[in-house]
Amino acid sequence: MGAVVRGAGWRDWWIRRYGRSDRGMTTSEYAMGTIAACAFAAVLYKVVNSGAVRDALQSLIKGALDGTF
Repeated sequence: MGAVVRGAGWRDWWIRRYGRSDRGMTTSEYAMGTIAACAFAAVLYKVVNSGAVRDALQSLIKGALDGTF
């Protein structure tokens, strides 16, 4: 690997190395990421609010608050 160049040459080196100069996501990528995050949150909400998981969490919290040592 060659020497790392600082300053203006750094950007040129990066473009030669990785072949592109764009950074971050485009608007459509942000939109898809937001939709995916909302879908994941909805699924997680459904799972946590299901009867079995809710009962397990309640028994876990109750056991922790009872404090039997």
